[in-house]
Amino acid sequence: MLKLKTLAFTGLRPHKLPWGVDESQLACLSLKVDIRKRLILLIEDENVRRFISGMAMGIDQICGEIVLELKELYPDITLTAAVPCIDQEACWQQKQRDRYARILKQCDSVHIVSETYTNECMEKRNRWMVDNCDVLLAVWDGRPGGTGNTIRYAKSNGVEIILLNP
Repeated sequence: MLKLKTLAFTGLRPHKLPWGVDESQLACLSLKVDIRKRLILLIEDENVRRFISGMAMGIDQICGEIVLELKELYPDITLTAAVPCIDQEACWQQKQRDRYARILKQCDSVHIVSETYTNECMEKRNRWMVDNCDVLLAVWDGRPGGTGNTIRYAKSNGVEIILLNP
């Protein structure tokens, strides 16, 4: 029997995505379909059953929502929220906070990295996700930032990486 595997998501925030916050654009809709298809293959062929989302705006939440939708087809899969600090969403607009709360409420577990915001809490969250996954699905355009740093850390730790360009 195949070992149960864990997949973590990392990716760009809305201001770095070609569609920004408008997820109705074709590029975003196509990416969501691609991610969903890849997750189904990983669930069915690779025994991926646990998923981790960093819960940031953008790709983290998009992927979290896709996993939650897939739970209807695969009730044995789980979603863990890796939260960098308790008030991660405090400065977000209400619509963004509502989405965050809706996803968080449906997660099977929550891992909080820091009680309060620190300069390192996002990076510590990313490292925790990599340290606790077998596969990293990254949506990245090659620009410097947290996603690139997370990919490099995953590579240095021998984690399988699935790289998608938005």
